[in-house]
Amino acid sequence: MRILFLGDVVGRSGRDAVVSGLPKLRAALRLDLVVVNGENASHGFGLAPDMARAMLGAGADVITLGNHAWDRKEIIPFLEQEPRVIRPANFPPGTPGRGAVVVDVPGNRRALVVNVMGRLFMDALDDPFRAVQAEVQKHRLGAGGTIQASVIDVHAEASSEKQAFGQSFDGLVSLVVGTHTHTPTADHQVLAGGTAYQTDAGMCGDYDSVIGMQKGGAALRFWRKMPGEKLAPAEGPATLCGVFVETDDATGLALRVEPLRQGGRLSQATPAV
Repeated sequence: MRILFLGDVVGRSGRDAVVSGLPKLRAALRLDLVVVNGENASHGFGLAPDMARAMLGAGADVITLGNHAWDRKEIIPFLEQEPRVIRPANFPPGTPGRGAVVVDVPGNRRALVVNVMGRLFMDALDDPFRAVQAEVQKHRLGAGGTIQASVIDVHAEASSEKQAFGQSFDGLVSLVVGTHTHTPTADHQVLAGGTAYQTDAGMCGDYDSVIGMQKGGAALRFWRKMPGEKLAPAEGPATLCGVFVETDDATGLALRVEPLRQGGRLSQATPAV
């Protein structure tokens, strides 16, 4: 199975790049599954239903969220209607929406996608490790199993927490990938047990910025330490950043993992096909 995970979509620049670029990527990389983190798509804060529909229509199979999941209130009823948009699974019981979904992919195969949020330097939610464990234990991975691939989006601040996720679920899932810090890390690898891993996928947005926000207001927040400095998404050319994984259908584990960076300011990286 060929999987593409795209990191946090930030603002109009990121949305436009995903919606215009994803159909070409699906064709060029012959993708079976595309997962997109969309929690910053609406002016940098949250996701609106029309934006979710546009990304799903462009070829995203699943959209994940994070700490800005509730910034656009109209997403709440939408989460109940659209199972392909998921929020962190470790929100308390009774929270709207769902934290995991199984989707059909070409070739009569199925894939599990789970979204969780870390707890270091983040809101104090339920245990994300046990939340993932509970979802993974519902399925059998590989040929003849209930799923043929599984993707875990760990929306977290601390690289140590994300790396702990990778090591904890190595050999049990296809891909563990981090989001939230909006900066692509250079540690893409297949771990010893066969799980693909990258600490952060980066963002889909304008990198002439401070994590996707216009430089002026974002920098002044650090200089002045005063409330009220306005944050707005940077609107220059976006770089699409993500992780490409090819898995073995027999085991559901990774054969290879490569970074994807297209457009904008960063050095370019296109997975080999």
